Amino acid sequence: MTHFISHDFDSELRLRTERIRTMMADRGIDALLVAGNTNIYYLSGRIFRGYLYLPLEGELHFFVIRPNDFEEADYFTYIRKPEQIADWLKDNDYQLPARLGLEFNDLFYSDVERLRKIFPDAQITDSSILLRHARMIKTPYEIEKMRQDGLHQAQAYHRITRLYRKDMTDVEFQIEIERTLRLEGCLGFYRTAGNLMEINMGSVIAGNNADNPTPYDFAMGGAGADSSLPVGANGTTIRPGTTVMVDMNGSFNGYQTDMSRVWGLGELPELALKAHECSRQILRELERIGVPGEKCSRLYEVAVEIAKSEGLDAYFMGHKQKAAFIGHGVGIELNEQPVLTPRSKDLLEGSMTIAIEPKFVIPSVGPVGVENTYVVRPAGLECLTPFPEEIQEL
Repeated sequence: MTHFISHDFDSELRLRTERIRTMMADRGIDALLVAGNTNIYYLSGRIFRGYLYLPLEGELHFFVIRPNDFEEADYFTYIRKPEQIADWLKDNDYQLPARLGLEFNDLFYSDVERLRKIFPDAQITDSSILLRHARMIKTPYEIEKMRQDGLHQAQAYHRITRLYRKDMTDVEFQIEIERTLRLEGCLGFYRTAGNLMEINMGSVIAGNNADNPTPYDFAMGGAGADSSLPVGANGTTIRPGTTVMVDMNGSFNGYQTDMSRVWGLGELPELALKAHECSRQILRELERIGVPGEKCSRLYEVAVEIAKSEGLDAYFMGHKQKAAFIGHGVGIELNEQPVLTPRSKDLLEGSMTIAIEPKFVIPSVGPVGVENTYVVRPAGLECLTPFPEEIQEL
């Protein structure tokens, strides 16, 4: 039998629900009915099939379809179908909502219409962005989870150099890195925001494969090993005078960190070394100015300005195909809010966690640059991914 909410997690859950309720009140929403895995995990500490009902006033209640191993408690009820939810609320003196929030980004159209019929008198509104914005600001509990992720990820990265063998392909190299991460405790999957984003345990991009465009909005492309997943390693042999960027999974506990580092084989051209140091220069400046209240768009603009001042803008954030961002939120999911783009209206807030990835693609050499995960603090950005930033030698 499994406890639904531990006593330790109860106070954490109250912090999260109160933040969401404040946002609900601002938007005139009476209740949320949550069904997406990410938000269910955020509001319960585990994954189940079913729904969470969060009223503006009153107790959060869980309606569980599967699994059937929970101990009895007054905060959850087993159901077979969502039609039972409205009846339960009426029988237990809950006032049915006049305005009900659903996650349009996580539900099929047919699911939304089915729930609309269950609450025929309610105005249905999209709560997807509300919940994503609530998750932007991390609690101390969440930051500690991510700090542990960063330490585990760094421990695995410390073993990467000795995994290389002569004439290895990027796919073979990635397989060994994946094994190392799993042995370190990595859960082996990314939970990624956006239903048009797909990736395996991460990307290992070698040589000219970095210049292969991908349909996904990633800073680095790669053709992939198969047309069914056109991103990342594609079987390129790692050759002298080229680089390999490792951007692998940092998910060890339901949260994750995002970190990229570069390895080089043999002597690298000056242009690649210059671009890599420019990436580090960009990070140092963004760490300094990344304080609460700063515009997310300003971080992007500063990064571009530095790349241009070094004469490297042709290679910045891609070469043949460029990414129009230099960072993104990270937490339970990859690519959370905010996104650091030139059009962003968001301001940095304290305890946001963001990954910043000023990267370059150097033709005939490969990718260079550094990605770190940070917490926004009053004095600037605090790094959660403690691993040397210099290009490592294979």
